[in-house]
Amino acid sequence: MIKFTVLAILFSLLAPPGLKADQNDAMLDALFARLQQTADSDEAADIEQSIWTAWIHHDDGQISKRMSIGINAMNRGAFKLSILAFGEIVEIDPGYAEGWNKRATAYYLLGNYEASVFDIQNTLALEPRHFGALSGLGLIYSAIGKDRAALKAWEKALTINPQMPGIKAKIKDLRQILEGQQT
Repeated sequence: MIKFTVLAILFSLLAPPGLKADQNDAMLDALFARLQQTADSDEAADIEQSIWTAWIHHDDGQISKRMSIGINAMNRGAFKLSILAFGEIVEIDPGYAEGWNKRATAYYLLGNYEASVFDIQNTLALEPRHFGALSGLGLIYSAIGKDRAALKAWEKALTINPQMPGIKAKIKDLRQILEGQQT
């Protein structure tokens, strides 16, 4: 998950400037429809990258600057600094889902699962299709032993983005564990 998150962040930073985007961008509906239809993993990866690019973009230059600061800090392992940067973002624009999601990721990396879940809930309230947030929620639930909740989060992520091989494997493994507990 961490490798995936770092890659998604890097891809989003390489996005062409001037894109009008965030979780409210109309192009997301078409991207999610294509993501549902494709069986090609390379095409799915390209679509997923476009979705992450749309989610991370913000028209306010100050928010974009804080996002870059937070991402760079998170990539360096300076999670407290990244939480401060992402916290400023959610204060300035609490309607920007990716601000909440990035802070949730930083809290997760610090091991503060309660704060991470709170921010994931805010992310999902703004962007219910946020498969990254759902995947992270599954990781948290799995880490704290809430296997059924983890399974539910991962299954929901997979219904949104069917091309998540890591999540498919986690679901398969967790189902086997849960079935073993029932016998």
